[in-house]
Amino acid sequence: MISISHHGATSGVTGSCHELSLAQGSQKRGILIDCGLFQGQDEGRSASASDLSIDFPIEHIRALVVTHVHIDHVGRIPYLLAAGFEGPIICSEPSAIMLPEILEDALKIGFTRDRQLIERVLRLIRSRLVPVPYAHWHSVFDDGDCLLSVRLQRAGHILGSAYVECDARMGDVAERIVFSGDLGAPHAPLLPAPQSPERADRLVIESTYGDKDHEDRETRRYRLKAVLERALEDGGTVLVPAFSIGRTQELLYEIEGLIHEFGGELWGDLQIVVDSPLAAEFTRIYRDLKPFWDAEASELVRQGRHPLSFEQLTVINSHEDHLNAVDYLSRSHRPCVVLAGSGMCAGGRVVNYLKAMLGDKRNDVLFVGYQAAGTPGRNILTYGPRGGWVELDGNRYDIRARIHQVGGYSAHAGQSDLVEFVSGIPFSPREIRIVHGDQVAKLALKRCFQSLTGTDIIIPSE
Repeated sequence: MISISHHGATSGVTGSCHELSLAQGSQKRGILIDCGLFQGQDEGRSASASDLSIDFPIEHIRALVVTHVHIDHVGRIPYLLAAGFEGPIICSEPSAIMLPEILEDALKIGFTRDRQLIERVLRLIRSRLVPVPYAHWHSVFDDGDCLLSVRLQRAGHILGSAYVECDARMGDVAERIVFSGDLGAPHAPLLPAPQSPERADRLVIESTYGDKDHEDRETRRYRLKAVLERALEDGGTVLVPAFSIGRTQELLYEIEGLIHEFGGELWGDLQIVVDSPLAAEFTRIYRDLKPFWDAEASELVRQGRHPLSFEQLTVINSHEDHLNAVDYLSRSHRPCVVLAGSGMCAGGRVVNYLKAMLGDKRNDVLFVGYQAAGTPGRNILTYGPRGGWVELDGNRYDIRARIHQVGGYSAHAGQSDLVEFVSGIPFSPREIRIVHGDQVAKLALKRCFQSLTGTDIIIPSE
């Protein structure tokens, strides 16, 4: 009567889309939790612009609930609308501000360059948005003996991220079902850590890092400092492929802190470049939404610090300025840190930097986030340390730049964090579904949960 099905993020870490349905006889009502694009090796089934990507029935879907605005969770929304979805898009208040911005960029890249069509789609999306404050129950439908309400709780992944509590009732059957979305690490800067739900009869949980833990914040901060200092000694460029939302802002926050604490010739002269109009726009939005920051970040602001807008930070917007920066930095010996999208090197401005800089051993590439299988980022991380090569836009580029990874800057919870999130639920769920992870990570997390009494642990397929 109350069922969960999956339309993505079961064979990998992208394409998140889950369905909660209530059915009795011929009557069926449901909601979707996220509707994201597939990326990397996950993308073969449903991600091309020529395929509307919605290959499941939606006539009974009453609403879409968005956990956060990363493209692997929201990128199929235009396709969902094109397939005839007419319901509301429920999300947190910060996500309601950011969602049209991220989808505008996605539409330009993968849907159409027709400005009028883009504006029409964005107007439609804005008209459907229903911002819901954290910790407030919102009724999705109430049809007598069939009702569903949702509540968003802070997930600590990126600004506006939430996990979703669903209170569902069909006749005499009532359940609390929780969808984790993407959970953040508890030591991440800027955002409060997620708290465990008070109840979950069934739980759908991500497993991106279900097989490993991150470094603690202090360790990773000093690893970042050591990598940057070592990389910048020879006047090269440190290229950081960064996601526009979340990772970029966290890195700026940490780099501002290092500059403030250590100063000196190297740090005092160091230029930080954000070469991504989208990242720049979301950094501005992060600044505007300070009420959603955590206590530490808020205290820095009270002290007169500007962790997302400091003197040594330069933002590049125009494409011409971007090309000039690539040319200048590839020839100069001025130490510089460039944060450019996209985070997995599968497109965006970072690709031009990689083409120009991978072949020079003075330069460094620093990965701070998850690299999905099949993406250029994963290939650089895998083959770069061996002096291998990577294919970009159909051409082969030798990797002579040094390759680093500081994994602790992932916006995802590590294995221990995921286990703690579940163990913090007063009564163990009777069912846990593990999604959004490579198979190794999902199996590792399943082993962690097998000690739970009376809990059925499932790794679903679509």
